[in-house]
Amino acid sequence: MALCCCVLSSNPVAFVSVSLPRCPRSLLNRALMLPPQSSFFSSAARFPLGSCGGDLNTFGENSAYLRVFERFRKHWQWRKGWSFQSPHSDGWKVSADAAESSIANKRKVVEHIVLLKAKSDLSEDDEKDILDSLYTSQYHMSGILAISLGRIADPNDDGCTHGVYMRFQRKEDLAKFYQNSLYRKVLEEHVLPHCHDLICLDYESEVEDDILPIFRRGEAFEYGVEFLLLISVYDDAVAEDVEDAFCALVTLTEAFSSLIVQSTQGSNFSTKDGEYTHGVVIRFPSSEALEEFRGSSEYADMWLKKFKPITKKSLAVYFLIYPVGAQGA
Repeated sequence: MALCCCVLSSNPVAFVSVSLPRCPRSLLNRALMLPPQSSFFSSAARFPLGSCGGDLNTFGENSAYLRVFERFRKHWQWRKGWSFQSPHSDGWKVSADAAESSIANKRKVVEHIVLLKAKSDLSEDDEKDILDSLYTSQYHMSGILAISLGRIADPNDDGCTHGVYMRFQRKEDLAKFYQNSLYRKVLEEHVLPHCHDLICLDYESEVEDDILPIFRRGEAFEYGVEFLLLISVYDDAVAEDVEDAFCALVTLTEAFSSLIVQSTQGSNFSTKDGEYTHGVVIRFPSSEALEEFRGSSEYADMWLKKFKPITKKSLAVYFLIYPVGAQGA
C-alpha cells in the first residue's frame, strides 16, 4: 500500500492523504472540505488512480492522478487563491519564496460595479454633480470600504459612459446599502435624471488580508487605471470550462503582477441585473501598464482559447484614477 500526501499552501496548511488506488469521491470531498455531492472532481463516484507500485514518485507521474491533481489545482486557485505544486520525478519540492507567498491570509470582500449610460446632453456641471454625489456617499453611509469612479475612456457598444466601483466587507453590507434612503436619494436626485440606463454587477472575491489592499489605500491606489471586465457566459457553458477560463485569468494576472496593483473576479450574484454573469476588476498603475497587459500575446491567446468558446457577450471598459483633489479629465 502506498501513501500520497497532497500539500495545500494555505493557512492553516492542509494535508490530504490517499492510501487506496480507488478513492470514493465523497471521501475526497470530506477531506478537501467540499460539499458531499460536489462535482469538483467529476460526476463519477470513483477515480481509478492506478497502482503506485510502492513509489510516491511513480504515483506522481501516473496520468490518471495528474489529471485529478490538475483539476484540483485549478479549483483551488480559482476559488481560494491557493497555490501548490505537483510531484515530479524528483519528488515534492516547493521553494521557500513560493511557500511564503502562497500562505498569505485572504479576506473575503464584495465588489459592486455600476456602469452608467448618461444622456447625450449631459453637461459638465451635471457630470460633476453625479460623480461628486456618488463619491461622497462613502462619508454618509456605512459599509463602503473603497470607491473609485470616473468617465469611461473609450466608446463601447453598450453605450456606457461612466464607471463606479465600490467594495463592501459582506453581502449583508451591500444589501443594506441598496436599501439605504440616502443612497436612493442620491440616485433619484443626482444620477437617474441624467442617465437613461445603468448596469449593475456584484460578486464576492478575496484579497490579501491587510489594511492597505482591503481598503485600497496607499500610494499605489491613489492614481492609475480601473479596468472593468464584464462577461456573460452561454447558458449551456460547461461549468468546468468557465472555471478553467477564470483560472487562466488568475494565472495570467499573477504572471503580469509587476503591471498590476490588484485584481479580483467572481460570479455575479446581483438580483437587480442579470445581463452579465461574471465580473473582473483590475487596478493598473498606468494606462501604459493596461495597454501592455491587454496587448500581450498571452492575453490574446488566453481570450481566444479559454474565454471566446464560453462567452456570449463581454464588455471591457476603463477609467482613469486621480489623487483626491486633483482635477481629472
